[in-house]
Amino acid sequence: MKEKIAVLLPAYNEEITIQKVIKDFQTVLPQADIYVYDNNSKDQTNALAREAGAIVKFEPRQGKGNVVRSMFREIDADYYIMADADDTYPAAEVEKLLEPLRSGMADMTIGDRLSNGTYSQENKRGFHDFGNNLVRYLINSLYKGNYNDIMTGYRGFNRLFVKTFPVLSPGFEIETELSIHAMDKRFKLVEVPITYKDRPEGSESKLSTFSDGFKVLKMIFSLFKDYKPLIFFSVLAAVLFFIGLIIGLPVIAEYANTGLIDKLPSAVLATGFMILAGLFFIAGIILDTVVRQNRMQYELEVYHYYD
Repeated sequence: MKEKIAVLLPAYNEEITIQKVIKDFQTVLPQADIYVYDNNSKDQTNALAREAGAIVKFEPRQGKGNVVRSMFREIDADYYIMADADDTYPAAEVEKLLEPLRSGMADMTIGDRLSNGTYSQENKRGFHDFGNNLVRYLINSLYKGNYNDIMTGYRGFNRLFVKTFPVLSPGFEIETELSIHAMDKRFKLVEVPITYKDRPEGSESKLSTFSDGFKVLKMIFSLFKDYKPLIFFSVLAAVLFFIGLIIGLPVIAEYANTGLIDKLPSAVLATGFMILAGLFFIAGIILDTVVRQNRMQYELEVYHYYD
């Protein structure tokens, strides 16, 4: 049977680039269905995408994560290619993303903009390199990964990954969530270097360096708590324990020397910190058991998907 490929293009005010992106993918993947999900565009993105021959749908909930959620729910295919509609990712290199999926070497392929240096050369937005490196370092450290480009918007997926991925992010945090979910659930990931180019003149980025960067860090923090609660709450417990110890040591020393406790408020405060530390550690143990059970349930659901 002929394989079914879906190209997914989230779009918000991309009238300058949308037709070129569609035509580029039509050239290299003439058999693919190209979907443009218009996310409340105020320009001619919708009409131009239809004119270029794409399947156009509307997503009223603002944010890239909301668009991806609808795409993953509504579109059926064997393989999925997701790219931005701003003409920064090369359609000509899409086979690099598809080959590992076809061969079974990957459940998700990652278009790596960073390792060949093209992102640093082309990107003219301040702090983006710093933000990418920070997110990469945090996620690789927390999840024992070794990936170069966590935040790329150029990715390929097989059907298994798409239909078992619970999208939680509403906005640009979606790339971070995809990466963390894949590592936590031990999906097969393959990175392929791709050529990145900056947006053409007149096209504006919808990504806010600081506000969206903060949302990404918040997402990392939240998913770390959800996926690795024992480590998360153990770290908090250790911090509270040492604070309690620092406050309590003078009280202990005073009692050892005089047999009396004159610093009663300090003693009470130190005791409170120690109790909180114990509660946080116990909460981590309990939640770690819950997460383990959820992970087992997720694996069973994946087996059911195969059936």
